[in-house]
Amino acid sequence: MVSRHTGLIVLVLVTILLFSSIAFIPRIPQPLSYHNFADQRPWLGIPNFGNVISNPPFAIPGLMGLLFLRSSATSRTFLDPRERWPYLFVFLGLLLTAFGSGYYHWHPNNATLLWDRLPMTIAFMGIIAALITERISFRAGLVALAPLLLIGAASPIQWYLSELRGHGDLRFYASVQACAVLMLPLFLVLFPPCYTRSSDLAIVAAFYVLAKPLETFDAQIYALGHLVSGHTLKHLAASLSGYWILRMLRLRRAITPS
Repeated sequence: MVSRHTGLIVLVLVTILLFSSIAFIPRIPQPLSYHNFADQRPWLGIPNFGNVISNPPFAIPGLMGLLFLRSSATSRTFLDPRERWPYLFVFLGLLLTAFGSGYYHWHPNNATLLWDRLPMTIAFMGIIAALITERISFRAGLVALAPLLLIGAASPIQWYLSELRGHGDLRFYASVQACAVLMLPLFLVLFPPCYTRSSDLAIVAAFYVLAKPLETFDAQIYALGHLVSGHTLKHLAASLSGYWILRMLRLRRAITPS
């Protein structure tokens, strides 16, 4: 584990490099082919049934997490009850993703895709704020929560407005998403934990990383028997990330300084 000062320098440099790289990357419009998912079979009157019906699993850890944060059990989970605030947005983002992603897959297009991406950024930024609160500074994490949520929400909105102007640009949204993915392992490596169950965060990251190739190989996976598509499995893998966050909070305890 490096010193706190060194860890902060690395974290700031990675963030600056990530977002400054936008200036050196050509504009990235949203390919319309993105909406052409492999499994478009309707069932029970629901279009794109597999991709639509695989979204309720996001709502399960989302709703259970919100209920958990209101329970007395959190007295063993957080050293300060105000540490619940970032996780409130994590679970709220998961719950809203179930509806936003389901809405998008019912009728895939750029307009509905906005409502798929927006709640996910809420969950991502909540995780980053939680990591800052627990591993760097309690005060800094709570202060950073609102700006992080605004930046996260602004990224898909900026993309959608750029599409409406005829100059679609995914760079800002992609950078926010990449930042969220990179921050988790960086925090695990650079800063000491104040709670047990840190390994659960590695599992959270693993499920989310698994979701990416499942999404990329949507058609190839669907071609293996036409039972389920890669995108449907992507939803299930990503929702397991949310469940594992809840599992971590339920089981963890504060680490007593030696």
